[in-house]
Amino acid sequence: MLLRDILYKVSLEQVKGATDIPVGKIEFDSRKLETGDTFVAIRGTVSDGHSFIDKAISMGATAIICEELPEVVAEGVTYVVVANTHAALAFMAANYYGNPSESLKLVGVTGTNGKTTIATLLYQLFKNAGFKTGLLSTVKVMVDDKEYPATHTTPDSLSINKYLREMVDNGCDYCFMEVSSHGIHQHRTSGLLFTGGIFTNLSHDHLDYHATFAEYRDVKKSFFDNLPKTAFAISNVDDKNGLVMLQNTLAKKLTYGLKTYADYKAQILENQLSGLLLKINGQEVWVKLIGTFNAYNLLAIYGAAVNLGLEEQEVLRLMSELESVSGRFQFIVSPTNITAIVDYAHTPDALENVLNTIENIRTRNEKLITVVGCGGDRDKTKRPEMAKIASDMSDQAIFTSDNPRSEVPEDIIEDMEKGVEPQNYKKTVAIIDRKQAIKLACQLAKPNDIILIAGKGHETYQEIKGVKYDFDDMQVVKELLSQLNK
Repeated sequence: MLLRDILYKVSLEQVKGATDIPVGKIEFDSRKLETGDTFVAIRGTVSDGHSFIDKAISMGATAIICEELPEVVAEGVTYVVVANTHAALAFMAANYYGNPSESLKLVGVTGTNGKTTIATLLYQLFKNAGFKTGLLSTVKVMVDDKEYPATHTTPDSLSINKYLREMVDNGCDYCFMEVSSHGIHQHRTSGLLFTGGIFTNLSHDHLDYHATFAEYRDVKKSFFDNLPKTAFAISNVDDKNGLVMLQNTLAKKLTYGLKTYADYKAQILENQLSGLLLKINGQEVWVKLIGTFNAYNLLAIYGAAVNLGLEEQEVLRLMSELESVSGRFQFIVSPTNITAIVDYAHTPDALENVLNTIENIRTRNEKLITVVGCGGDRDKTKRPEMAKIASDMSDQAIFTSDNPRSEVPEDIIEDMEKGVEPQNYKKTVAIIDRKQAIKLACQLAKPNDIILIAGKGHETYQEIKGVKYDFDDMQVVKELLSQLNK
């Protein structure tokens, strides 16, 4: 493939050198370059790819895509100046892999909470319907039945298009993809043709990255603004930003909700630990998922499946077969009848939703013990909010480490404790070691009590000072509860 071919649709500001040269690979990591490759200089939050242009050339790069020319240009190297290398990389990656998003039906799911559940369950539903299907999620990447580990909620542009190409080559008809605000802002989804978009909700998150909540909202909105008129856009009308998402989209506008008139409307008839009985657009369906937040997720799934061509009754039948997603309200019941729930809730809104779900299914004759932490190097303003919610809504709240990353765990917990109301001081305790915190919860629990372990969900590691240690909340609580029963 020639350089000029992969530059199709890229907005060029200056070209110095030939564009009819062959391209080996496209890389934005100078360490991976080989002779004949093209290097894209990306400005990141930690480092600037422009600083590695000389290294890239020494590694054999014959073309450099950059936002500004270096002071000294090398002989025999083509330099292409663009306004934004993130956007350029996205279009180049799509071209390099033959624009695979145009050869399947790609649906993006964005919002603060629910992205993983909706994308994963849509993957599960379409697989059960007999289709070859792909998934790009926080938890994993699936190319039909082949699984790859996930590194980001929304992978980089090269990885996205590489996976999509593999999906197309393996005969996949659909792909369901989580679309994060970081991914949108960094143009990782530019150059992709979406068949549909789903908006879940918007609440406090990622203000360590986005300057304001308004910016966070507008970045999400830009995903819908850029959908083509051939696509559908399904939005949660019960969220105050739900209609905002649809304001400027060219796509077919559709809504879902429990409280407001919507295209896809549901009533919760029963809400138990064994599942939900829902009435969706007048039709009853029993599902194995739990809680009001999952009723919203299922409505989005129903709307997307119908718009992708499945018959309504068939969608309801397939929904009744869906299994819960790893680390999303995943629970076990011990031999002594202690219920332990593991959930990824790592925002104030998500934690409150999970605790409300527990409140709706408990009898109040049991004690609710919540183990929760907050991640390091992330939005600090949500820490006191999460601690307040946990201590307000639980009989006992245990504050502990999540992924402290480069921060001191004690400092994170100190930030959390600032949100605890005076009347709740006596029912909170801080234990830095996460396993010891879960152990205390298990020791405090009596038969019929409920333990919620929030924040990490599906994650199988704990990141401390740049090192990822093996840690799986579900495995840890299973082990501790079994030891207590001996």
